Amino acid sequence: MMGLDLDRLTIRQGARTLVNLTAHVAPGDVLTIMGASGSGKSTLLSALIGTLAPAFDCSGRILLNGQDLTGMPTRTRRIGMLFQDDLLFAHLSVAGNLGFGLAARHRHHRAAHIDAALSEVGLAGFGPRDPATLSGGQRARVALLRTLLAEPLTLLLDEPFSRLDAELRVQIRTLVFDRARQQLLPVVLVTHDLDDARAAGGAIVSPLGVVLG
Repeated sequence: MMGLDLDRLTIRQGARTLVNLTAHVAPGDVLTIMGASGSGKSTLLSALIGTLAPAFDCSGRILLNGQDLTGMPTRTRRIGMLFQDDLLFAHLSVAGNLGFGLAARHRHHRAAHIDAALSEVGLAGFGPRDPATLSGGQRARVALLRTLLAEPLTLLLDEPFSRLDAELRVQIRTLVFDRARQQLLPVVLVTHDLDDARAAGGAIVSPLGVVLG
């Protein structure tokens, strides 16, 4: 089955169960995880990307397009992730940042591919720019492009809109969800913000699988 499947994914820390989820996220759809700080949202993302600390006990399966990712190293999972901070490399230009994430099959036409990607998000000609000269919205778009140019098969969003002002938040949120739909990426969004959750348009659950909307 295409998409992201969480098959009885359960994460415990000692006697406490933090995550207990069974869910299917179809290509282009968004599953939103909401809950208080410490409820297990970040722990779930760590399990999905393969960086869960040994202090946690994890059972169940993570399937992506039918492939079992459970136990696979992070680098082979083909999972893209956006964080609260854009995490652009200060020592690289905008083009250098995008080239860092560029899928290997495009390396022979690197410059043309990067220029085309920048044009698609209204940043034509920004390749030589220093990331420090960009606005918050421009940095967010570059961070999104860097993630997508790696051609992930699914996308995780860890509160990526939380530091943007209200107007910019709507613009970037729309861009992220539209690009995910265009590329048929199943998305898992972690957020404290109900507006973000509603804009995602998919199921809203707690880390323990309680349906919230």
